[in-house]
Amino acid sequence: MGTDMQLTFRTPLILLAIADLAILGARLWPWQDVLSPPGNGATGLDPAVSLVAYIVLGFWITNTRVAPARKSLFSAAMLGLVAGLLLAAQVMLAARPPAGDGSTATIQMVLMAAAALVCGFAGLKASRTGVSLGFSAVCAAWAAMVACLIACAVILVQGYFAMGPPESPDPWKQYEGLAIGTPATQALVHSLNSVTGFLLIGPIVGCLAGFLFAKLGPSRRA
Repeated sequence: MGTDMQLTFRTPLILLAIADLAILGARLWPWQDVLSPPGNGATGLDPAVSLVAYIVLGFWITNTRVAPARKSLFSAAMLGLVAGLLLAAQVMLAARPPAGDGSTATIQMVLMAAAALVCGFAGLKASRTGVSLGFSAVCAAWAAMVACLIACAVILVQGYFAMGPPESPDPWKQYEGLAIGTPATQALVHSLNSVTGFLLIGPIVGCLAGFLFAKLGPSRRA
C-alpha cells in the first residue's frame, strides 16, 4: 500500500466505474435504440455521462501527495464499501414487492440514512487527521462515490432479471409507467433513472454529511 493509487483507493474505484459503464452499455444494447426511451435519450445518456465524470473525478480528487490526505481518502473509501453494502441491501429490498404494513419502505429509509451516516463519519475521521474542513467533506463525498458505484452495479445487474418496475401507490406514476411501453422498457427506464439518481445525489448527500460531521465533531487540531 505504498503507492499513491493504493492509498487513495483510486484504481479500484475507477475500475468499478468502468465495470458499471460496461454493464450499462450491455444493458442499453443495441445502442442504436438508446434514443428510444423517454427524454430523447437522456435516460440512457445521463448515467453514462455520470460514470465518465466519476472516472475523471477519481483522478482529480486523488491527485494529492500529502500523506494525511491520501490516508484519509483511503479510509473514506473503506467506509464507502460499508455504505455501499447498505445501499446494495436497500436496492435489493426495493426490488421486492412492498409489504402492506409499510415496513419495507421504513427499512429502506433506515438503510439509506445509515449509509449517509457512514459517509458523514468518513468526513469526521478525516478531520481528525488534521486535514481542512473542505477536504474532510471531499473525503465524505469520496466515500459516497464508492457506495453509489456499488449500488448502481446492483441496480444494473438486477435489470437483467426484472420484468417491470416496482409497484407504486401513486396513480400518476402508474400512468407514466403504462405510457412508457412494455414491462421490459419500464424496467429499463426505472433502473436507469435510479442509477442516475444515485450517481448525482449520493456525493452531494455524502459531502453535506461529511461537512456537518467534521464541523460539529471534535478535531485533533482543537
